[in-house]
Amino acid sequence: MTFNHETTSEQIAEAFGSQIKGKVVLVTGATWGGIGADNARVIAASGAKLVIITGRSQAKLDETIENIQKQTPNAIVRGLILDLSSFKSVRKAAEEVNAYAEDIDVLINNAGVMACPYSKTEDGFEMQFGTNHLGHFLFTNLILKKLLATPHPRVVNVSSLGHGLAPIIFGDIGFSDGAKYDKNHAYGQSKTANILFTRELHRRYNKEHGLVAFSIHPGAILDTNLARHMDINNDYANIEVPKDYWGTGDFAQNMSTLKMKNVSQGGATTLAAAFNPEIASQSGAYLDDCEIHEEHCRNHAKQSNDAFKLWTVSEELVGQKFD
Repeated sequence: MTFNHETTSEQIAEAFGSQIKGKVVLVTGATWGGIGADNARVIAASGAKLVIITGRSQAKLDETIENIQKQTPNAIVRGLILDLSSFKSVRKAAEEVNAYAEDIDVLINNAGVMACPYSKTEDGFEMQFGTNHLGHFLFTNLILKKLLATPHPRVVNVSSLGHGLAPIIFGDIGFSDGAKYDKNHAYGQSKTANILFTRELHRRYNKEHGLVAFSIHPGAILDTNLARHMDINNDYANIEVPKDYWGTGDFAQNMSTLKMKNVSQGGATTLAAAFNPEIASQSGAYLDDCEIHEEHCRNHAKQSNDAFKLWTVSEELVGQKFD
């Protein structure tokens, strides 16, 4: 089956409905109006046993749950408070998940921040790296046993074409405490981290435990609150991206030729990564427009030694080692 730029979440769900039915799925970052909430909506409508959604406030969770249940009255949707910029919140949320009676079939790490002004997380890390990567790294590892207890566990990490903006800057991940901060390079670094984390998850847990992991580019979706700090017409007009970061071509030119997606189209690639059984043998790969497209992934996000190094550095930063 072939998918493309216009494929919607509903079309993916129709194609792989049998894979969704009866599953327990956890989606981080499910504020109504974003692709995480749209994923949750479509998964619930497709017969999932339970959809767990996370957010930073109960009010936001309640709004999403209410809207999902308007469409699917019998849907079972459970809210979970999770602030990925706080290790304390991440650990508390993980404890709650580990106390659930249900195991987790699919984890969709969707939450994130984008191109925001410099700030630090509660634990003192640059906000985009701390939220987009470290928070998800810690949360995923803390609930990993819940995933590995299921027959066919999957993790989907929502990255971005924007990973081309920067590799992991191992010598200065925190941008010299903001003195050398560039919001776009910081975003790129965090999205590269999502991809490398995926590759290392696959290396560590696929062969022995059957864990399937994918990273994805959802597409350019500007009608969500994720892009509130970005002006595509100005931010990328004169952006400086070292050629060894981007590979070939100019980032501004690449951005200018992007076709925009609506929210349903933006959520489709996540669902393909989460439920298409035909791609399971390609675990660790990168998806774009609902298909495996490793050629769309920049070389700096393909390095196994960097994936291993990032895992080790991340363990040091969160203060905990994981087998």
